[in-house]
Amino acid sequence: MEKQEYTITLYTENSIGMIGRISGIFSRRKINVESLNTSPSEVEGIHRFTILINESEDVVRKLCRQIEKQVEVLKAYYNTDEELIWQEQALYKVPTEVIAEKASVERLLREYGASAVVIRHDYTVFETAGHREEIDRLTAALGEYGLIEFVRGARIAIIKDSAGFHTKIKQFEREEPSPEIVENEYLDQQERVFTM
Repeated sequence: MEKQEYTITLYTENSIGMIGRISGIFSRRKINVESLNTSPSEVEGIHRFTILINESEDVVRKLCRQIEKQVEVLKAYYNTDEELIWQEQALYKVPTEVIAEKASVERLLREYGASAVVIRHDYTVFETAGHREEIDRLTAALGEYGLIEFVRGARIAIIKDSAGFHTKIKQFEREEPSPEIVENEYLDQQERVFTM
């Protein structure tokens, strides 16, 4: 099967060591993670991982099934770029004198929707969001004007045909209500039960 970009979206409980366990699954299979983002999700107490890899669909499907076996992982989805709305964010540090002296740089920044974050006498920091290709083109263009520093953030993505994870949780709670709490009959007998 042919390799292509897939975005894996995981919904997990927020627990210590989760990133390490998930990244271990990728490294054991010798799969390079191109981008990794974690953030709170729309459901309180649930975190969302957005992971970008370049693999075949068969490998990605098996990988998602293996990840879902982790106790704290509630659900794993995989999607192609066409099935997502996605963006990457970037920051650029450019000499302020170049922006002040050259109208072409200002036009270029406006064309890519970049906005100033910090303006100092020696440099200006701009931010923009877009697809990787757009960010790469702006980076190359700013390189000609003395780009001082550049950093790109991890991919963030929303699945187009999804009602959100919170609807799945609500549906699960309707179909599989939690059992009533039953008190343990031995709790008040502590020493008589737990002696050796």
